[in-house]
Amino acid sequence: MPLYEHVFLARQEVSPQQVEAMIEEFSQVIKEGGGTVGKTEYWGLKTLAYKIKKNRKAHYALMNIDAPAHVVAEMERRMRISSDVLRFLTVRVDEHETEPSVQMRKGDDRRDSRSSSRSQRAEGASTFRARAGGAKTDSEEAESEE
Repeated sequence: MPLYEHVFLARQEVSPQQVEAMIEEFSQVIKEGGGTVGKTEYWGLKTLAYKIKKNRKAHYALMNIDAPAHVVAEMERRMRISSDVLRFLTVRVDEHETEPSVQMRKGDDRRDSRSSSRSQRAEGASTFRARAGGAKTDSEEAESEE
């Protein structure tokens, strides 16, 4: 069976629990048609680049699907009918990624960069305190010895 990555956007008024229920509902459609749903990810409420159906924000969700084309078409038909789904995109892929998607890793990258920037600020502050107190830093002492 062909493999698909499917992303959909839900209205901002919908709660995260309702988005999870929508994922389960659409997964059930796939399972009833003889397909399987692999990884599902809820990416959270994000700001849109432009308004879509009077919404500035939307809940993003990803589904990895292994199903026949007619089953995916039925799921998309039901999404068109649903007033809670703003947009969706289904892309056929050669294989599914097993690791977390880029969107899920972005949060981890931000946390890592925040901790490294904090340590850089702390180093800068200690250098500033050393200079303010009249003490020389290691590099200044090395220069004066030459």
